Amino acid sequence: MTENAKPRAEDALRNIRIVLVGPTHPGNIGGAARAMKNSGLSDLRLVAPRLFPHPDADARAAGAEEILAQAVVVDTLEAAIADCHLVVGASARSRTIPLSSFAPDETARSLLSVAYTAPVALVFGRERTGLTNSELDRCQQLVMIPANPVFSSLNLAAAVQVLGYELYKALVGQSVKAHASRAATRAEMHHFYGHLERVLIDLEFLNPAAPRKLMRRIMRLVDRSRPDSNEINILEGILTAIERLGHGPSSPRNT
Repeated sequence: MTENAKPRAEDALRNIRIVLVGPTHPGNIGGAARAMKNSGLSDLRLVAPRLFPHPDADARAAGAEEILAQAVVVDTLEAAIADCHLVVGASARSRTIPLSSFAPDETARSLLSVAYTAPVALVFGRERTGLTNSELDRCQQLVMIPANPVFSSLNLAAAVQVLGYELYKALVGQSVKAHASRAATRAEMHHFYGHLERVLIDLEFLNPAAPRKLMRRIMRLVDRSRPDSNEINILEGILTAIERLGHGPSSPRNT
C-alpha cells in the first residue's frame, strides 16, 4: 500500500488473526467463531486443541460454521504467528518482567495500525490456566480486559467477543493510519534472537548456565521498538560481522 492509498476496512479485518492456544472445550471454539463473525473477523488458528472438529463447536458457532471450516490447526504457537508483524497476548497474569500492557481500545488501535498492510494476531490462552510465560514471551504486547478483581476470569468466547467488538468499533469509528513500513515478522524476530543469544554466549556476556532473565529483557526492549524487516537485517549483519572478527559461533577458535 502506498502512503497515499486509502486504507480498506476489509484488508484490516482479513489480516487480524485470532489464535486460541490449547482450547479444551470445543463449545468455546464455536463460541469464539461466532464472536469473530459478529466483528467481521475470519482468520482462526487453533494451537493443539483437545477436541476439534466436534459437533459441540458447530452447535455453538450458530451461523459461523464457515469460520470453523476454514480454521487452521497447528501444533505450536510459533507456527500460528510466524508471519505476523504484531502479536498481542490476552492475559490477566502478573509477570516479573511485564510486557507493555494496554486497555482493549488501545490494543484495537495498535493492531489496526498494522493490520491494514500486514497480518497481526490476538492470542488467547487455555480456559483454566491462560497463556504460559513462555507463550507470553512470543507476544510483543499484552491486553487486559478490565473486570471485577474478585472474579476477573472471562469465558474464552466472551474475551474474543470483547476484543472483537473493540476492533470493529475502532475500525468503523475512526480512520487509522497504516504504518508506512512493515514490522518484522515473528519468525524473523525469533531467528534474530537466536542469533543474538549465540553471539552473546560466545562473547561470554551471557552465561548459559545462569542466564537469569537477560534474553527476556532484551526481547522486551527490542519488541517495544517494533523494528521492521530492514532494521532486523541490519542487526543480523552486525552480529555476522562480529562473528567474522573471531568473536562468534562460526569463528575458528570455536571449531
